[in-house]
Amino acid sequence: MANNDSKERKEGMTTIAQITYIPLYTDHPKEKVQDLIEFVAQHDVEVDINYLSTSVKGEPDVIFELIRDIYETMTLEKEVFRLHVELLSPTELDPAEELESDDEE
Repeated sequence: MANNDSKERKEGMTTIAQITYIPLYTDHPKEKVQDLIEFVAQHDVEVDINYLSTSVKGEPDVIFELIRDIYETMTLEKEVFRLHVELLSPTELDPAEELESDDEE
């Protein structure tokens, strides 16, 4: 039963992660960061690109899956990197935002 309660709380919740990706030992760090931004944009999250980091907003499960995907993809590509992630606590999805996301589907 606790599992169902947890699942119900996650639905309708949104969180923000601020991601800083630092490619190491490369002559072209900007290209590596741009590649990562393009990778992130393929996920079901809102993306806000900042000077030193990228913020992503979405359902907590989607955010955690994205972080895992970034880590695993960069590892498989034999990249040497630092990945800093800051998470904000989840908040309830604003009903207006929920309607907008339904319209997009």
